[in-house]
Formats: sequence, structure tokens, C-alpha cells
Amino acid sequence: MLSLLGLLAGLTLLIWLTMRGVNLFILAPLCALLVAITNQIPFWQATGTTDFVHAYMNGFSGFVAAWFLMFLLGSLFGKLMEHTGAADAVALWIVSRLGKAHAVAAVVLACALLTYGGVSVFVVAFSAYPMAISLFKDANLPRRFIPAALGLGSVTFTMTSAGSPEIQNWIPIQFLKTTPYAGWEVSLVVAIFMAAFGYAWLQHMIKKAVANGESFTTRANDPAVSDRALPHPFFGVLPLLVVLVLSNLLHHSLQQAALIVALTGGVLTLYLANRKFVADLAKTLDEGVLGALMAIGNTAAVVGFGAVAKLTPAFNDIVHALTGLPGPELVGAAVAVSVVAGLTGSASGGQAIALPEIAPTYLDRGVDPEQLHRVVAISSGALDSLPHNGYVVTTIRAICGESHQQAYWPMAAVTVIVPALGTILAIALFQWF
Repeated sequence: MLSLLGLLAGLTLLIWLTMRGVNLFILAPLCALLVAITNQIPFWQATGTTDFVHAYMNGFSGFVAAWFLMFLLGSLFGKLMEHTGAADAVALWIVSRLGKAHAVAAVVLACALLTYGGVSVFVVAFSAYPMAISLFKDANLPRRFIPAALGLGSVTFTMTSAGSPEIQNWIPIQFLKTTPYAGWEVSLVVAIFMAAFGYAWLQHMIKKAVANGESFTTRANDPAVSDRALPHPFFGVLPLLVVLVLSNLLHHSLQQAALIVALTGGVLTLYLANRKFVADLAKTLDEGVLGALMAIGNTAAVVGFGAVAKLTPAFNDIVHALTGLPGPELVGAAVAVSVVAGLTGSASGGQAIALPEIAPTYLDRGVDPEQLHRVVAISSGALDSLPHNGYVVTTIRAICGESHQQAYWPMAAVTVIVPALGTILAIALFQWF
């Protein structure tokens, strides 16, 4: 009982203080230390890895070692899209086709195109936010719904879908020996459902708020969409296509390394096609590197917390109970991954911690690897978006300047409940067909 209480206390403190702006690099190891103390885990041992220091640092460094190049290339890609104006060009092209009356749809589609094209979800919101402000202002829509629109386009139907270059779709490959297109037929149906249902729900919430008298409120520090010269939209879409084509052609021969090659090709294509629009390449690269370090650092800090949590008897009991749930095997896998993702506040971190534990179990039971891959990917994108999730905190507070009280619940609807429903649909389709 003390083990479970200590684990829950550490997680509760992590969520509570994260919502209040405490730095994750400081908070995560302190909360992990609380878990270690209440579970009588030694602080440090000269040999072995079952102590707090080794477990936390192995979890932290292991995640960085496995995924740093992907984060770095994704961040560089995003910064080049932003600094060349390619992101604005693509977004404006979408707006010109949909019209400003469809402000929400334009924001969602712009984020979806950037995310599925290889721009890291951690930087898509930065690129799309100025456009979202302009569109919501013109349509006089409440700005507290902007984080939800950004999240719907970035971390739902694109992030975990078949073929997505995001790492949440690639982590299962190393454990299941699958491809990024695993279960693509079901994935397509689920993606359409999440996009349509999430958009309809978001529109309903916005219309209800407008009917209650809410409207757009201007702030002095609102960003303006740049009126500088922009590249042709084709040269914004071309690098996205390069990433998708290369990852598709190389995933059989290079496995996980295909994503590195694909993102490298996208970065080079983006720069060569739009280099005349880069005002300061050194600044762009510096911001890309810093963005990658912050994104992977925040994620790895919470993964370290999860690595310490893995040493507790309570964690093992929880995983054992979840993998033994009655009904279809995919249900237990989905719940296990979702719970661990919620525990760590990260879809990628949750997968990295849960898959080594549960993948052998389900493969030994004869579960189809492609089905398991797709269900794990989709389910990881549900409870990961709890209030302490790094993407949630960054998007709501740092980018959009909103509070959790005002903006989190619409965001939770489209980034927690919608992916959870998508997971249920995926399991049902795999069972029936």
C-alpha cells in the first residue's frame, strides 16, 4: 500500500506543480526522489541499476540517446519552415481555399499538414499560432479555443496515424519489428473519425461559447502575421513530401534510421528551395537546436521519473493487472500504454517505458504485431495530454498565453477523449475485421 501511495503522491505532485509553472528539469527528479524514498529504493549504489540515481539517469539518457537526432532534425525543420515563411505560405494557401469563415478548419488543417509532413509537434504550434490569432480575430472567435485547435491538428489524427513521421508512430517499430504503415487500413478509418468528430465537437464548444457572449479579445503582445515576401506554397509543401517519400522508401531497409534520413532530406530540400528567404541562417539553426534540447529534455526528465516508477512494486502490480484484463488482448495493451503515458505525461515517453515491458507479453500470446503497433500508437496519445504534459503546458501557457482554467478543458476534449474514442474504434475494427 505504501508503494502505491508513494507512486500516486509523486505523480500528483508532478501534475500539480507543473500546472503552476515549476521547471520540469528540477521538478521531475524531485518527484522521482519522493517515489524512491516511499518505496525504500536506495539513493545510490556503486554497482547495479536498481537505485534512484542510476534508474533516473539511465531513463533520461536512454531516451535522449535513442531520439535526439529525430528531435533535432524535426526542430530544425520547423524553424526553417518558420523563418523562411514556408509555414505562413502553406497556411495562407489553405486559408485562401477555405475562406476566413472557416477559421478553425484552416488552423486544424495547417497544423495537420505540418505534423504529417514531418515538423515536430513540439514546434508546429509555434509556427501556426500567429496565423491562428489572425484567423480567430477576423472571425471574432474566443481565443481560449486556439490551443484546442492547435492540438487537434497536431497531436491526434496525424501524430499517431500510419505513415506519420512523428516519433510516436516510430517507437513501436523497434519493439515489434513492424513498419510505420502498420495497420494502415484501420488507421485511416480512425484518423477520419478523430478528425471529423474532434472538429465537430470543437465547433460545437465554440458556437456555444459565442452564443453565451464570448468573443475575441485583443492583447497588446499579439503576434501579427508577417507581411514580408513569402515563398510559393509549393516550396513549403515540397519538403513535406520529401520527408514522406523518403520515409516510405527507406523504412524496410533502414528501419528507425529511415526517419533520420527522411528528415535530413526534408531539411536540405527546405533550405535549398527557400534559402533566399532565410535572413539569418545562424539564428535559425541556433533556435532549432535550443528548441530540440528543450523539447527532448522536458520529455526525458519525465521519462526519468517513469524509470524510477518502474522500480516500485506498485508499478509492476499495475502493469500485471492491466495486461491481465479480461477481453481482447488489445484492450489490455491499450490501457497499459495509456496509463503509463499518463503517468509520464508523454506519449513517446509512455511508449518507451511500457513497450519493453508489455511487447514480449503480447507477442508471446500471439497478438498481431501490426495491430498492436497501431493500437499502442493511438492509445499513447490519449492520457498523455493530462495537465502536466509538456506539449499541453507549452501550448496553453507559453505560446497562447492562456490559463489551464480557461483553455485546458476544450483541449482535453479533443486531445484526451477523442483519441480515447479512436482507440476503442481501432480495437473494435481489428476484432471485427
